[in-house]
Amino acid sequence: MNLLIAGVDEVGRGPLVGAVVTAAVILDPNKPIPGLMDSKKLSEKKRDLLAEQIRQNALCWSLGRAEAQEIDQLNILHATMLAMTRAVEGLSICPDLVQVDGNRCPNWRYASEAIVKGDSKVAEISAASILAKVSRDQEMAELDKQYPQYGFAQHKGYPTAKHLQLLAQYGPTEHYRMSFKPVIRALQQHNGTLHSDSSNSGHQHA
Repeated sequence: MNLLIAGVDEVGRGPLVGAVVTAAVILDPNKPIPGLMDSKKLSEKKRDLLAEQIRQNALCWSLGRAEAQEIDQLNILHATMLAMTRAVEGLSICPDLVQVDGNRCPNWRYASEAIVKGDSKVAEISAASILAKVSRDQEMAELDKQYPQYGFAQHKGYPTAKHLQLLAQYGPTEHYRMSFKPVIRALQQHNGTLHSDSSNSGHQHA
């Protein structure tokens, strides 16, 4: 009897905007998926292709998340642990063991181990990293349509030089993590006013 191992990984601890997204995956040993590796080392096209194969061939998979407001309330570490717990709780099969990418596991009821660089060592964690990354990148693409002036589709919310420049120029929207220092600075520059959806307000502030 094979152990049912769930791999868990997160995407989005570093960005200034949006949720931290996690995934939990139990792979089917009878349906191996070639090419699984750390999602950051794959092209977008390859990630999308593998994500579809994972969704079709895994025994089960689940996404979890913690929203920007929860990150502000809990801090990013605790919000990530909450999102990981939500992902595993969402699995339709209870795993025998949960393997988590990184150096710590949530305080939960599952037998688990943390594996540093697990997304490049453990197929289940690689699969989770791919699902989480594809999901969050899609959310950033959607947010880009709502707020095209911020360039979310390019930088995915990470604090690149260009993103920081645009954030200072336009000020944060309600989707930003208000506890992160660059967002606090931008909010102060804009006198505490949040930028509203451009489709409703042109480029005016709400």
